[in-house]
Amino acid sequence: MSIILSNGVATPPYVIEQKTTMDFARQFFQKDFHDIERLLRIFQNGRIKQRYFAAPLDWFQTSHTFSEKNDLYCRMALDLSIEAINACLTNHDYLRGPVTPDQIDAIIFVSTTGLATPSMDARIMNAMPFGSHTKRIPIWGLGCAGGTAGLARAHEYCQAFPHAAVLVVSVELCSLTFQHQDRSKSNLIGVSLFADGAACSLIVGEESSLCEQTHRGIVPKIITSESTLLHDAEDVMGWEIKDDGLYVVFSKSIPNLVAQWLQPVVSTFLHKWERSIDEVQHMIAHPGGRKVLEAYESSLKVERYKLESAWDVLQHYGNMSSPTVLYVLDRVMKKEHQRKECGLALSLGPGFSAELLLMEWEAVP
Repeated sequence: MSIILSNGVATPPYVIEQKTTMDFARQFFQKDFHDIERLLRIFQNGRIKQRYFAAPLDWFQTSHTFSEKNDLYCRMALDLSIEAINACLTNHDYLRGPVTPDQIDAIIFVSTTGLATPSMDARIMNAMPFGSHTKRIPIWGLGCAGGTAGLARAHEYCQAFPHAAVLVVSVELCSLTFQHQDRSKSNLIGVSLFADGAACSLIVGEESSLCEQTHRGIVPKIITSESTLLHDAEDVMGWEIKDDGLYVVFSKSIPNLVAQWLQPVVSTFLHKWERSIDEVQHMIAHPGGRKVLEAYESSLKVERYKLESAWDVLQHYGNMSSPTVLYVLDRVMKKEHQRKECGLALSLGPGFSAELLLMEWEAVP
């Protein structure tokens, strides 16, 4: 098993109330939909209060080239990554003292909303005092599933190298994928839902010397993970890449897919480890939106209080894609825990796919 030792989050500078984004959408889309006021109800009913963006709202009033948007992504993603890493490595909620970058053996960098070669992890290493032999593992294209998948890959690394310490750094700037010339309902839904943010988690092997850094007697240990792909569902969500950037693909069938497909996937996964959904005290679920969270509740038969942290993150941050589940994890980990409490991390993403991660709170080794 591996241990989730610490977390850190970072948000861009522009926080915007949901009513303000609704007013922006009304002005932007009113000539394209005769029933615009009916469509704008998604802003009112989405359970989102505010979100953070990489640029002020007036920046989105004009068109920008793919190059302009991607250049801003690279600058902002680097700044947010550094902020989230520093927050994670110095987080007094979890650590007795700071962990230094040169104590990290690998960086798993997760993102889907911008492009960079060399990948962003190299830029992070040039901006912070990481060792020159730190492993770099960039992951691109997993979308909303990327946060849980990043934790899973870190767990596997620490199983192979039980003395290791791994950072999972997840950054998404979904707002920069907004297409000024795209007047589709998918783009309108994206305006109502997506946001920007970054998060970092520190995962260590059971033999890592950094285990001594925790001041929490009970910590979450990752037991196992699983990835599941629904075949022939590539058009459910993702990006369509065109000359002027990334166009959101967002099917209205997602809540129904969750309701019909996810329950057997989760049940089979838990059964392999002799557990049931009733034994899961903490649902660390990616809040893809109100309807998705409600579909989790109904299809998995999960009480709402077990998804309290996910609902809270959705309300105050919206859907930031891959980092969002790490925000939920941070809230869950800050609670008081007892030994043997069970947690299930769950994210859905392009493919159509599910990423599952089973954890249990235990004493520090």
